[in-house]
Order: sequence, then structure tokens, then C-alpha cells
Amino acid sequence: MQSEGFKGNKRAGYTAACNAMARIDTAGISPYSINILRDFNLAGKIWMIREYFERMGVQLVANITGDGRIADLARAHGAALNVVQCSGSTMDLAKIMEERYEIPSIRVSYFGIEDMAQSLYDVADHFGDQEMLERTSKLVKEELARVVPQLQKYREALAGKKAAIYVGGSFKAFSLVKAFRLLDMQVVMVGSQTGTEQEYRELAEITDPGTIIVDDTNPLELTSFLEEKEVDILVGGVKERPIAYKLGVGFCDHTHERKEALAGFQGMLNFAEEVYSSVMSPVWRFAMRTKAKDLGTETSKTIING
Repeated sequence: MQSEGFKGNKRAGYTAACNAMARIDTAGISPYSINILRDFNLAGKIWMIREYFERMGVQLVANITGDGRIADLARAHGAALNVVQCSGSTMDLAKIMEERYEIPSIRVSYFGIEDMAQSLYDVADHFGDQEMLERTSKLVKEELARVVPQLQKYREALAGKKAAIYVGGSFKAFSLVKAFRLLDMQVVMVGSQTGTEQEYRELAEITDPGTIIVDDTNPLELTSFLEEKEVDILVGGVKERPIAYKLGVGFCDHTHERKEALAGFQGMLNFAEEVYSSVMSPVWRFAMRTKAKDLGTETSKTIING
């Protein structure tokens, strides 16, 4: 062991784990093969993603860490590409594998129709195989033909509703903005706990003028923004749920404790159904919205877009 006691922070723990996995031996793998890094297999979503890649003709060597197997990890060094969802926890491992085994990596997102399709196309483009590109195009068209008509009823009901996003990583926030846009909803606030200045500038570019962009906010300020913007739903984690409910605002859980997958094409349909159920619930007719100004506010870094 080289991680004695509980020394260091969460990031140090990620680094120690990545270094440990990088020392495992490997065996020969197909030239059209990938490792999926940083997926926890929430609600079995990795099984959906695996099916997409198999339909494309891509071999999935190892999932790190969701649904991972020691035998798969032992072969991970032979994969042709590392596909990194988000990047905070396993980018160190991707860099080690690129330096030591010359395995390139790409960043992807499996949330939302647009990002899911782009992720599949990015993998196919990396390998540059024409038949794989054709299979990928066929897969995306089939999934869109199945999901988009079912999304229409949610889109009609939710059009013009206001959404707020506050998540751990800003990379997730980008996908959520696109997903709400697909539902014809307006994102009026978006923020994260760990975003960079560049990422916030990019969020400002893809959101509407007047959107509040916030970095590492606190509960009182978040409450103030939700009330100011008259938000219909907040997407966040376990700490944000009570804030939304106290304000009489709908809530969508986007944490590691979910029981239903939000990834992939089916995941977008699940997301739309959950947002619809929360926003359109009749319970809000009986909820008194708390005024944030009555609770007081504190200050954190905020940007008003436009």
C-alpha cells in the first residue's frame, strides 16, 4: 500500500488509485477497443453504453470503476482508446496510460441526446473506420426515431418553464443546459462547485443573456437566486433538495444515489419524464413559496451573463 492512513484530500485518493491501477499487466486487445473511465454504473447505465459501443463494433475492455472486473483491469493497458466521462477523477489514469502505453484519450458525456450522439461519433471518428461510422450513424438514427416522438409530449408541456442547475462539476452542467434546451425550457441559473474561469465563460456563451452563472455558492445565495428567477425546477444534489422543496420548487436528483439511469438516449427520456413529473405536480398549487429576501444572503462569486 502507498496510501498510508487517511493522508491527503479526495484528489490525492484519486491519484493513489490511478497509480495503483496503472501497475497492472495487460494482454493483447482488438485494435477497435476502448476503456470507459470514470463511470460508476449508476442504475445500470454502463450496460446501456456498452450496448451502444457493441452495436458500433467497438470492444469494451474495462469499465473503471463501475461494474469493473479484475480480469478486465488486467487487460486495460491493451485498449486502443480511453474514453473519459468527465475528467476530475480519472484523468490522471488516462495521462499515465498515454505516457506509458501510448493510449490516447477523449472526453465525452453520456447525458442528453446531443452529447450522447456526439460521444459515439467521436469514438468512431477516432478509429476512422468507414463501416463503423455507418453503423454509428444507423444506431443514432434508430435511437432518435424511438425517443424523440416520446419526448414531444413533455416538450409541449414544459415549454417556457424555468430551470436552475447547480452540480458538482461544470462538465455535467454543459450537458444539462443542452438537455433543457431540447425540452424547450429556459435555463435561468447554472453553476457548479468546481468549475474553472474558462468553463464559466463557455457556459455564458451557450446560455441566454441574463442567466446567472455562479461558482461554489452557498445555500442562502442559492435560495436568493431561485426566488429571484422564479424557477420551476432545480437540478442538484442531496444538499440542494431541501432548499428547493422549502421554496416550493420542483427538484431533480442528479447524484450518485440515483435509482434510474439518466445516461444514453433512454436516459434522456427518463430525465424528461422526471422533470415533467416534478414541475407539473399538483402539489405546488398548495405550496407557499418562501421569499429568499426574508432569509438573508451571503456572497460568493457570481457572473450575470449579458
